[in-house]
Order: sequence, then structure tokens, then C-alpha cells
Amino acid sequence: MLPILTVPHLDREFDYLVPSEQSDDAQPGVRVRVRFHGRLVDAFVLERRSETDHVGKLGWLEKVVSAERVLTHDVRRLVDAVAARYAGTRADVLRLAVPPRHASVEKKPPPQLEPLANSAADAPDTSDWSAYGGGAQFIAALHDGRAARAGWQALPGESWPQRISEAAAVTVNSGRGVLAVVPDQRDVDRLYAAAVTLVDESRVVALSAGLGPAERYRRWLSVLRGDARLVIGTRSAVFAPVAELGLVVVWDDGDDSLAEPRAPYPHAREVAMLRAHQVRCAALLGGYARTAEVQALVRSGWAHDLAAPRQALRMRAPRVVALEDSAYAQQRDPAARTARLPSVALDAARAALAAGSPVLVQVPRRGYVPALACGRCRSIARCRHCTGPLSLPARDAPGAVCRWCGRDELALSCARCGSDTVRAVVIGARRTAEELGRAFPGVSVITSGGDDVVECVPQRPAVVVATPGVEPTATGGYGAALLLDSWALLGRQDLRAAEDTLRRWMAAAALVRSRAGGGVVVVVAESALPTVQALIRWDPIGHAQVELDSRDEVGLPPAVHIAALDGVPAAVSALLASAELPQPSEKIGPVELPVGARRPPGVPADLQVSRMLIRVPRDGGLALAAALRKASAIQSARHDREPVRVQIDPLHIG
Repeated sequence: MLPILTVPHLDREFDYLVPSEQSDDAQPGVRVRVRFHGRLVDAFVLERRSETDHVGKLGWLEKVVSAERVLTHDVRRLVDAVAARYAGTRADVLRLAVPPRHASVEKKPPPQLEPLANSAADAPDTSDWSAYGGGAQFIAALHDGRAARAGWQALPGESWPQRISEAAAVTVNSGRGVLAVVPDQRDVDRLYAAAVTLVDESRVVALSAGLGPAERYRRWLSVLRGDARLVIGTRSAVFAPVAELGLVVVWDDGDDSLAEPRAPYPHAREVAMLRAHQVRCAALLGGYARTAEVQALVRSGWAHDLAAPRQALRMRAPRVVALEDSAYAQQRDPAARTARLPSVALDAARAALAAGSPVLVQVPRRGYVPALACGRCRSIARCRHCTGPLSLPARDAPGAVCRWCGRDELALSCARCGSDTVRAVVIGARRTAEELGRAFPGVSVITSGGDDVVECVPQRPAVVVATPGVEPTATGGYGAALLLDSWALLGRQDLRAAEDTLRRWMAAAALVRSRAGGGVVVVVAESALPTVQALIRWDPIGHAQVELDSRDEVGLPPAVHIAALDGVPAAVSALLASAELPQPSEKIGPVELPVGARRPPGVPADLQVSRMLIRVPRDGGLALAAALRKASAIQSARHDREPVRVQIDPLHIG
């Protein structure tokens, strides 16, 4: 048995006696209840044996919760691998992998489905994959059941849901299952709508956190019982028990939402790659941009490039122009000064609107004025109660509002100089929409962001202001796109700032018509910046290679493995003292917990929290995780220190 316990030092198997009346149901993979240290806890049966090596007295299994074998052999292996990779406990990974039971759903008989057809007439048209070098060969490998693995660079304007659905349909028609992981619900809906046109709808299941407990468990059971052959979902769906898995797809792996915020903090891309390796199936990592992690897989030979030749790329890409936010240009054009745009960007937008096309304006931040500063000394305006950043929610708001605690700040006064004047640090989407409305009188302005997301806009003159990730699609494509406030993205003190900025820009630019169709993308940034040059050339692979090389030079993931230890300094020191770290290894720190990082759970609010980094070569990742996992168990058993959070290769190091 594996009891689901919260402490690391009890992450191991325990033997229990099984009563004869429950012996038939107590099979490997089922949920049970056992008594542990005087209380009933949930557990999973891992194995049945006729004898034990335990020398003491064994307890009895209390109850078989359900005879449904919810923990399959493949998922169990994956859980073990993820716990080992991320220095976590299997109980924590199982909470991510197996959803809570819903008894009434489980007792309902499964629907009777017709056998899957497998005829050549049902084969999807995959000719569009031929636009990519090696695309036809990749589809042929899926048809033949071979474990082809690729990093796919989608062309601008590409219907990525349609391409993924075609690859999935080929795999399903060959008698194997498909798992597709995407960042959010919008992507799930788009991919599902495309998939049901090529695969029988009864065989396609969408899993996401937005479903209620009963509906999610019902769909998950259909996957477990082999009824669903194509599973589409967000990050937790990567653990779905797809039978005879033939293809794993991850779209836009650079999106932060694919990183699990709960222990042991796995990334869906890494879990998908572990799964593809274990079951020897095909893998497809796609996106308009490329992360350094995918480039590392390609460089190592684990995956191959699936990219279009430059000639096809030039035909599909829009024209990209980089412009600095010139004060001289704004002085000559009052509309440019009003909209915070250079005149050339205004001209591109006007030309697109005159041609009857919508214009996309991407703004990094939502809200009206999401950050304020002192008008005299430029100090960031902060809440007097929690020191959170103050924002202005609307033009006619009576005062500022704290973005952390939500308290109103009606009388502003700078803590440094005492001034009561404020200025905007960042302009949000709503304020930008207001300014553009004055710059383009008579043109409708549509905003998409936060809780008000627009899915699609028609082909008519309109200005669409959207935050990254929620840009609506336009029927026939946008005539122009304006990418504003680039400094807010590129200027972040973050390891992935350049990579994430290019990903957001390309996602927006991919919605614009091609150069031949008159499509123009204007990015308000210095053209000499490498990230801006990568956008102009539409070269995500080259940018990813440069990013990977730079991380090689300075020793950052994915060139190396890094563990971040967050906790009270004394607790972190005690953990390291009991850890047998692999050699060579390097300790970096300790430093204060980075701004924006959450405090470790279980640490009192009045105690100082620091961060220590441990760096090892690429081939020492598993040894580092094993050492920290063992040390965490030792500290947990002693009960004399505050808990320490261990994160392997966190997205944001500091």
C-alpha cells in the first residue's frame, strides 16, 4: 500500500493484511482506506503478495473504497519518475495525477460506443504538413506507429488546432491514443472544435480545471476505461491514463500556466517528455516561438526540427517594422501624442482601417493604470497596510486601489518626499483603449482581457486592444498589429524575459495577414535589440539557439539543473547539512526571497525567508533531486525545523 500522507519521511510502501471478503476488489491500482498511526487515511494498492518481509505485526486493510483501478501501471511509473525528477513525494504527484472520486459518477454504467472505424476513406488530409521540412515524414511515422519526436515551428497564420487535429486523427486511426496539452481553456476549446471534425466526437475528451468535480471525473473515467482516444486538456491532463498512447502534444510550452504551482511543481512539458520516453511514443512540441528547453532537446538529438523553409516563411509572414517611441514624431502629430504611438505606427493602423480591416493593439498590462509612482521623486506608490503596488482602476475612480489587499487609498502621500502628486508607471489596456478612441474618432474600439475576453472579431474596421494571450482571432486576419510598451516586457529582471517577450509578440503577429496581403506589424522598440531582430526576421529557432548558448555560458537551465531552496535560513542550512549533494555542485546564496515569490507553506509570517540555489551539471539532475528528497525526509522526521520548499529548475529563479 501507498498511504497518501503529507510528510516526506513517510513516502514509502507499507504492508497490510487483506480480509478475504475484500480480496477480490483489493487489486493493484484501487483506492482503499487504511489505519495509519491511529487514524484512517486514503491509500492506493500497489501490489499483492502472499508473504511479507515485515518482522512486526501487520494491520488490516479497513475498506476498499472502489474496485475501479484508477492508478494504472503506466501512470504509476510516471508518478515515480516525476517525484524523482522534482524531488517530491509520490503522494503530492498522485494528487495531481488522479482526481478525487465521485461515487455517483463511478457507479453509472459506461456508454455503449461503436467500434472505431479504421478505413482509408476516413484518413484526414495532411497535405498542409508538407509545408514543413520533414512534415510528411513525421505524419508517416505517426501512421506507422514509430516514436518520432519533433520541435514544431508553426508558420504565421497557421491554424495550429487543425494541424494538431490532423496528426491526432492519423494516430487514432492507427489504433493508438493521443494526449494534447495546451495552456488554457481558450486553447482547449479551439483544439476540441477542430478535433471533432476529424475524430469521432464520442472518442474525444476535453479535461480542464473549469469542469465541476462530477463532470471532470466522468470524462476522466472515460479515458481510464479506454472509451476516449484523444484527450485534450490543460497542465493536469498530462497525467491522463490514455490507453496505448501513441502521441503526446504540447502546444506553446513557454506559457507560465503549464508550470504547476503546487508541490512538487512539475512542468507539463517535462512530464510529457518523461511519458513519451517511458512508453516509447511520438512527441510534438509546437509553438510560434521556441523555448531554450525545446532547443536543447533538438540539439541533443532527442527531437528533430519541424520547420518551414525560409522561402515559405517569407510568403506567410507579415512585414515587421521596429520603431522607437520618438518624442519628435509625437510633437509633429497630435494624434500620435494622444495615442502614445510613433506617426509611422499610426499611419499603418490608418491604412489597415481604411482598407476595411481590424487592427490589433497588444498592451502588456490589463486595467487602466496598473502601477503608480510619485510625481516628484518617481518612487513606486505602495499601500500603507501591506506595501503592495497601488493602481488606478478607472478614469473616474475616487482614489487608488492596492493590487494585493484591495484597500482603497483615497489620500496619496509619498513615503519618501511627502508629495501628493502621482504619475503612471505603466498604462493598462483600458486606458490605452480610451486613448486610441480619441486618436481614431468614429472607429469602434474593442478590448479583450481579464474577465472580458473576446474570441473573434469580424473583418471590418475596428481597433482591438488586448493583453498578451487573449488576442481575438480576426476573420481573414488583421490588417496591422501594434505592439506597445515593449520595455514593460523586455525590461523585467527575469531569466526568461527575452524568450517570453518574443513568444507573446509572435503569437500576436501570427494573427496578421501576410506581407503579400498587406499585413504590417509595428513593434515600438529599439530595432537593434536581438529579440526585436528575431521578430523582424521571424527567426524563433535562431533566437532560441542564442538563448541556449547564453545560458550555457552563465550556467543557467536548461544547460544545467538548479534547485531553489526557500525557507528560514536555519532550516535551509540544516537541510543542506543532511544532504549528500552530488559532485560537482555549487551553492549560490543565500539571498532574500525574490519579489513576487510566494512564501513557503507552513512558515510563520514573522520569520525571514531566504533562497539558496544549488547548481549541478546537466547529467547531475537526478542525483541532486535524490539527495534533496532524502534530506527533506530526514528533516521531516526530526520535527525540529520549519519546512523548506524545494523546487527543481523553477521558471523564475530571481
